[in-house]
Amino acid sequence: MHQTEIKVRGYHLDLYGHVNNARYLEFLEEARWGALEAHGDLDWFMQQQLALVVSRIDIRYKRPATMGDVLVIDTRLDRLEERAGVIAQRIVRQDNGKLVAEAEVTFAVIHPDTPGALPLEGELADRLAVLSGAAA
Repeated sequence: MHQTEIKVRGYHLDLYGHVNNARYLEFLEEARWGALEAHGDLDWFMQQQLALVVSRIDIRYKRPATMGDVLVIDTRLDRLEERAGVIAQRIVRQDNGKLVAEAEVTFAVIHPDTPGALPLEGELADRLAVLSGAAA
């Protein structure tokens, strides 16, 4: 599991003083990039011309975050399927540990020379599995 901290700034807020719902998607994306940089092998994916593309996000908002809150985003690979993977993410307030939002992000891996999603097997599956903390 990877953790990312983000401090809520004024430009993250809506007219009600809460983090705008669309900003949470950016926070989650930032955390996924951080996890891939820290635990995955981003250089290998780039050399292989592989891209991880999001096909679905199921997000559940639990409570608002406001100006000055420090949010901790836990990111881990939940599972690999034949041609898709699911990343589980939770956003909690650092000061009290209360859940702000949680999401399941479904992704596929694509290559510019291959139509459709690649099978998640072999070395590709092994390189993704490190995001869960377990071997493939």
